[in-house]
Amino acid sequence: MSESRAATEKLHAELHGLGVTTAYELGDGATLPVWIGLVVRYRDGFYRWREGPVKRRHLGTDPAGCALRVARRYKELQADIPSWWEELVRDLRGRPAGDYP
Repeated sequence: MSESRAATEKLHAELHGLGVTTAYELGDGATLPVWIGLVVRYRDGFYRWREGPVKRRHLGTDPAGCALRVARRYKELQADIPSWWEELVRDLRGRPAGDYP
């Protein structure tokens, strides 16, 4: 098993333990989409995530710390859906998504 796949699996388990059950493995062993516009990748020993147009990086290599930050942001995004989300949904799906993220 590759380092990135192992790190992604650990992050996925941590997120699930924090109640983020929408995350799924993309299949490349390094990418974990959490919600539309919130995608985490493991590369070069760091967890990095993209939140719409913004790129972020967890300064540690620990999956628990990254999961806490991503889960917190996930809940914030769901509570107050940002303007970029609707634009991204239209681009990806071609129609309004309604209540389904």
